[in-house]
Amino acid sequence: MHNIKISKEKRKEYIPVILCLILFLGLLIMPTGYEGAVIYKGTDRCAARVLSVNNDRIIDTGLVRSGEQTCQVKFLGGKFKGKVASGYNTLNGSLEADKIFQKGDKALVVIDFNGSNILSVNMIDHYRLNKELILAVAFVIFLILVAGKTGARAILSFAITVLMIWKVLVPAYLNGYNPIYVGLLITLFIIMVVITLVYGFDRKAVSAISGSALGMLVTCILGIIFTKQFLIHGAIMNNSESLLYSGYENLNLTKIFMASIFIGSSGAVMDLAVDITSAVNEVVSKKPDISWKEAAISGFNVGRAAMGTMTTTLLLAYSGGYIALLMVFMAQGTPIYNILNYKYVSAEIIETIVGSFGLVSVGPFTALTSGYLLTRKKNECTQVENDLKQQDSSFL
Repeated sequence: MHNIKISKEKRKEYIPVILCLILFLGLLIMPTGYEGAVIYKGTDRCAARVLSVNNDRIIDTGLVRSGEQTCQVKFLGGKFKGKVASGYNTLNGSLEADKIFQKGDKALVVIDFNGSNILSVNMIDHYRLNKELILAVAFVIFLILVAGKTGARAILSFAITVLMIWKVLVPAYLNGYNPIYVGLLITLFIIMVVITLVYGFDRKAVSAISGSALGMLVTCILGIIFTKQFLIHGAIMNNSESLLYSGYENLNLTKIFMASIFIGSSGAVMDLAVDITSAVNEVVSKKPDISWKEAAISGFNVGRAAMGTMTTTLLLAYSGGYIALLMVFMAQGTPIYNILNYKYVSAEIIETIVGSFGLVSVGPFTALTSGYLLTRKKNECTQVENDLKQQDSSFL
């Protein structure tokens, strides 16, 4: 009996990992449908070493630089590896988007060619892929050293999340599917994958998933309501307006913005649901005879403590990229009531407060479900043990 119990526990632990590995491989080879974008047909991409630069056509106007920089580059890979050609770096007067190359720099270039003839070389940006890979590998190693098997599962769930967004969510939005329905389904699927990797196929997983789903649903409904009430257009999202001028004028940017609200807060919602479920499970394991009401109250108490920090986490996550804008407001002496009324500030308020509503709602619901499900499991086990004892005593 003991060996059977161990094998069942191992199956609960490893089956989700195997299924997620299959899902990961499937997503990895799945095409997005946009690999052959017209803009990159007939081109080759590779790294190139900058041999020399010519800045004669660059015009300096204070901090702003415009014009064109010409670079002699040597291709380090691709179809024309080893060849030298002239590359062009166009400056548009934007410190945010422009880049300046120096001799010896490594750049990512796009080569426009016809047969064996190089037509033009576009200097995309400094080459960072190798350094990004080093950073990612270092993080993977560090996480596995610290967290062991749990860290490896976290990496797998992270990879699946990235692929789900890139291979499923983004193409579905571009194809015109309803952003809210698609966002809800994909986010819920990601939550199920991540939590089952943590808990396996267990009642703890059911509790955490149900709590996360409720919090996400609350965030979704409130996001839709207040986006309409605040008269926020989806073009408030960075670079979203350019989609309308790129042949996707039928996209509903406002619904995409609504979906981004609950997608952005789903990580914090899931984190809180897992924290409460784990806390209740620990209480039940230490005190098997605890009632489900007492276990739920313990979950409530854990949720209250976590909510205070998680809401601040959302605020910092959403507002971290707006520090420069806040500095501009202060430097110009903009009144606070003007600031709060701007649509991009109102959009941040919606994301922060509506996301916090989801966090607050996930706490009590997860406490109730985990208290009921986890104590029920213990009670069933206790009942089985009592039945076995009675059978043994009657036999004797």
